[in-house]
Order: sequence, then structure tokens, then C-alpha cells
Amino acid sequence: MWAIFVLGAVLSWGAYVPVIHAGQKAIGRTVGQNSPALWAFAFVGLAYFLVAVIVPFGLLAAKEHLSPRPDAAGMGVATLAGALGAVGALCVILALMNGGSPIYVAPLVFAGAPLVATLVSMLMHRPEKPISPLFFVGIVIAAVGAGLVLRFKPA
Repeated sequence: MWAIFVLGAVLSWGAYVPVIHAGQKAIGRTVGQNSPALWAFAFVGLAYFLVAVIVPFGLLAAKEHLSPRPDAAGMGVATLAGALGAVGALCVILALMNGGSPIYVAPLVFAGAPLVATLVSMLMHRPEKPISPLFFVGIVIAAVGAGLVLRFKPA
């Protein structure tokens, strides 16, 4: 079952950069040069609120799991995770706003983010066994793959 949700994340995040870029362009047709990227990010925030606040609280309420509430430490770490996600989305917006094209931004972000996620996970949950040299080969292959995507992108 979890693989279905992984596929949902891949499809959602994979479509994010091209769709937000299209949103910026569409908003720009009505607001001109009056910060269309920031307008688009505000609507991203609205969507985050609807999907990430309304839906889980609705599901918690439906299952009568609103009590007991999480402790401060758990809420703080989870809020930090949300802030990291929002900052990442803002960075994508700012990259597009400052001349980045979805054809460059998306491959760099989505090739780099899994590497960072793996390294942060390893720092937070130290491996019990020595790291295989093939792990580092995989990092190099991922970097080469991102480079190939950028080098041979469709015109």
C-alpha cells in the first residue's frame, strides 16, 4: 500500500515545478510585473493549508483521535519539517522568478533532494554497518544522471 503513496508523491512533486511555472505565467497575464511569482506562492500556501491542515484534522476528528494531543517536541519537529517543505517550495518559486526554467530547476531539485534526504537520514539515524562504497558510486551516478538530463534536455 505504501508504494501507491510513494507514486503519488513522485507524480505530485514531479509535476510541481512545471505547474507552478505555468501558474506564474497565468497570474502574470493579469498582474503584469507585479510579483506574479509571489502571488503564485501565496496560492501554493493556500493549497498547503487546505491539504495539510484541513484534511488531517478532518481525518483525526473522524477517527476521534484529536485527544490526546502531541507533545511540544513532536509538534516542533513536525513544524520544522513543514517549514523546510515551504522553504523548498519558496526556493523553487524564487529560482523560476529569477530566470530559472522548469527544464533546469526541476531536474536539479529532484536529483539533489534525494541525496540530501539520504545524508540527513544517515545523520539522524546512524548506519549500524559500514557504508558500502557502492553508496558513493550511487551518489556519483545520480549527479551524472542529473547532468545528462540537463545537457540533453529537449529543446
